[in-house]
Amino acid sequence: MKKFLLLLAALLISSIFCLAQNDTIKILAIGNSFSDDAIEDHLHGLAKAEGLTIVIGNIYKAGCSIERHVRNLRGNIADYEYRKIDAEGIRTIDYGYTMERGLADEDWDYVSFQQSSPNSGQPETYAQLPELVEYVKARVPEDVVFMFHQTWAYSKDSNHKEYHRYDNDQMKMYNAIIATVNEVVPQIQDIKIIIPSGTAIQNARTSILGDDLTRDGYHLSRPFGRYVASCTWLQAVLGKNPIGNTYCPEGMTPEQCKAAQKAARKAVKKPSKITKIK
Repeated sequence: MKKFLLLLAALLISSIFCLAQNDTIKILAIGNSFSDDAIEDHLHGLAKAEGLTIVIGNIYKAGCSIERHVRNLRGNIADYEYRKIDAEGIRTIDYGYTMERGLADEDWDYVSFQQSSPNSGQPETYAQLPELVEYVKARVPEDVVFMFHQTWAYSKDSNHKEYHRYDNDQMKMYNAIIATVNEVVPQIQDIKIIIPSGTAIQNARTSILGDDLTRDGYHLSRPFGRYVASCTWLQAVLGKNPIGNTYCPEGMTPEQCKAAQKAARKAVKKPSKITKIK
């Protein structure tokens, strides 16, 4: 009887563990510093406040374009940092990863793609996106949800060396990103979600958070800009309304967090239109 009870207890513990594992949502970005901005600081905290357990991965190469991702996968080049935030919120970084190795690390539920920021509003630079999607599709679970991360326009006074492509004009860059994503992404049937971080940032620029939400003219500020982007992922990917979420990072007031949450919520509702946030 004692052995039976011990076996029963072991099976119960195993079942609970498996259930916990199945309840964990696993999100992977194939990106660059703009995916870092969006998901590495605040998405875990926002999800936890909603009672969700998530694992976040980022196959990261600074400034990486779709073209470079494809070059890397064709050569199986170990070009990446593999950044991971586990279910407990502990962040690790490993170096010298191939894309294939990062894809194999977990049974991902969601995988996002994005373009490098200079190319984000240039439709001709997306020609190899279908090849990237097909490569990933062959290496992840069949029921994975593919997403595209719509990134943001630079600050008005940005000194980014490629800003001239948009005549150093923030609104011209924003409109080009929107038009490009809306033209290119729907052609790829496997991509089911567009994450409108670019519109969320533009919304937030109308709010009490102020017009400049970057720390260097293009990367998002800490914590303000990054929080806006993470709220957008919470709504677009996890389906949770960020308004009222109790996770408000250090350095932000409740009023500032509410403005950021509203900016994200409105962006998901109207991903191609700027909404003034009061």
